[in-house]
Amino acid sequence: MAVLKKYKWTWILLAICAVLAGYLLWTTYAKPKLPVIRPVADFSMENVDGKTVTLQDTNGKVRLFYFFFANCPDVCPITTFRLSQVQDILKDKGLFGQEASIVSVTFDPERDTLENIKAFGDKFKADYAGWYFLRGDQQKTIDLAMDSFKILINQDADGNFVHMDLIGLVDQEGRLREIYRPEATPDEIAAGVVDLVKE
Repeated sequence: MAVLKKYKWTWILLAICAVLAGYLLWTTYAKPKLPVIRPVADFSMENVDGKTVTLQDTNGKVRLFYFFFANCPDVCPITTFRLSQVQDILKDKGLFGQEASIVSVTFDPERDTLENIKAFGDKFKADYAGWYFLRGDQQKTIDLAMDSFKILINQDADGNFVHMDLIGLVDQEGRLREIYRPEATPDEIAAGVVDLVKE
């Protein structure tokens, strides 16, 4: 007892140091939770099999949203290829289709018939059990991209599109949590999906 009393302040100081060290380690290495950016507006569109798909239908899974058009001469094929790599990573982890999915939405429904968007998906070995290729009203699609994802899409007088090449990460409750730019790698994108699945 006398020893404990004698070194009481030493023990208290050591305890405080241990707590501070633990806190510093936690703040240094703990992964910050992705913030909720905004809820995604509901929609109703057709999948490649002609079935109606809404946001609510896909809730319960982490989703990657990409807005594209099949006649795109540059960024859309490149980004869709990246998404196919993400698909493969998530398949290897046993998450694709069950816990996570990809949603590719065309904003050019006049040319992008169901047959055309399926042919586009087939080029990238899309697994339709977890990858939705959707087609709906053009203006509603553009509004969804702009309002929920802040993705700008413009069409000129000749029908050519200029659009932002971004991928949105949406959680199980339909809330946007991250936006991936073209420099994001498939591994980085898949890691974001995995983080939300585990959240």
